Amino acid sequence: MTAALAAAMIAAAPGLAADLPARPQAVLRQQLLPEDSVSVVVRDVATGESLVNLNSTVARPPASTMKLLPTWAALDLLGPAYSWKTRVWADAPVVRGVLKGNLYLQGGGDPLLTIERWWRLVADLRQTGLRAIEGDVIVDQSRYVPINERPEDFDGRSWRTYNVLPDAMLVNWQSSEFTIRPADDGGGIEIRVQPFPEGLVVDNRVVLAEGRCVGRDRRVGYTISPTDPGRVVVSGRLASSCPPQTQRLAIMDPAQYAYGTFVTLWREQGGEFRGGWLRAPTPPNARLLLTHESQPLADVVRVTNKFSSNMMARTLVLAVGAEKFGVPASNAAGEAAIHEWLAGRGLEFPELVIGNGSGLSREARISADSMGRLLAAAWRSRYAPEFLASLALGGLDGTLQKRFANVPDPSRIRMKTGTLRDVSTIAGYVTGASGRTFAVVVFAHHPGVQHGAGETFQAAVIDWVLRQ
Repeated sequence: MTAALAAAMIAAAPGLAADLPARPQAVLRQQLLPEDSVSVVVRDVATGESLVNLNSTVARPPASTMKLLPTWAALDLLGPAYSWKTRVWADAPVVRGVLKGNLYLQGGGDPLLTIERWWRLVADLRQTGLRAIEGDVIVDQSRYVPINERPEDFDGRSWRTYNVLPDAMLVNWQSSEFTIRPADDGGGIEIRVQPFPEGLVVDNRVVLAEGRCVGRDRRVGYTISPTDPGRVVVSGRLASSCPPQTQRLAIMDPAQYAYGTFVTLWREQGGEFRGGWLRAPTPPNARLLLTHESQPLADVVRVTNKFSSNMMARTLVLAVGAEKFGVPASNAAGEAAIHEWLAGRGLEFPELVIGNGSGLSREARISADSMGRLLAAAWRSRYAPEFLASLALGGLDGTLQKRFANVPDPSRIRMKTGTLRDVSTIAGYVTGASGRTFAVVVFAHHPGVQHGAGETFQAAVIDWVLRQ
């Protein structure tokens, strides 16, 4: 075959279309984005026909669209009914409702152990007849290898919930809601914390001001030192006319928070406890008192993708590693399990760097072509319904709730978004006017692209696909 003939065949192949349609091209120029800063793939999931294939093999940071990989991998490897188990053990007998020893809270890695479900665990434990703990409460985090990171490593904001790290014993995303308001008696500022873990210290330094609730008289800040996460300093000024302000903060560390909320709920439900707490593995001779199952994996995947939970995506990588290679599980084990799974499906992506699986990483890389192939394979998989249900619907929910609202029938758009500094991405499925469904991937990597240019370009591409 001559080189000229080969070139002609490549140009004619329907799977290798390269040019952007006119409207997205115009928007690209309007937004001052160089063509080499974007990758676009539009591919029919049923036939494999490629409508757009621009810079598709360039490895780029995917931001949160990376979550599509561990969520589908977990569904395919573990099944949608998979659950995590949090167990409670005792190392001594329970005599007439009194535990004559220590209580062990053994984390199973449940990433959706909300305060409501934690309350349920405590209530179920009380229903066993246990009313008093004479020893200590021991927090067992041994299912996962300790992570060599700190919450503040990514951007210095350890108190932001998107920086919460996965942990075998993680309760309520390690976070509480702080509500600050002028006291009803006019005598100062009141701060309420829900839930309020045992051991939390709140240093209220907010000054009550008079007059209108504007400017500096409505500015309140929270300071949490990474070296003392159990102490929250609240400062600023709040006018007496201001309405309540609520802020969700990640506080303490996972074991502190699990212990603190357990003790608070235990006492609220009439339980007795006067001991302390430790971190240690559960001893082999301990006796099981209670097993609490998480919500099923399908529910966890839906929350992970629709609301872009970094911690939950990372936990899925760890869960896959634990089931494949045993415990204690590490991120490296999870990555290895996912690479092996991809290879078994014929989806070898040589450029892929999974990182931690959440996309909240400067090292993570994948090409638009690989992401498109991943989406096409997921569409044909046995758990496609669960995977599709996890994606945000245009104009309706999740991270797309405020996007594409003006599109006729925006539910034709099911996608995952991603944003980092200098990165704006989107990937998922779009159903065109013809009824055909397309895997659509739009990656942009350029200084400042996250400030609107990326989303404007994505909208132009998706609008074109909707018309197909």
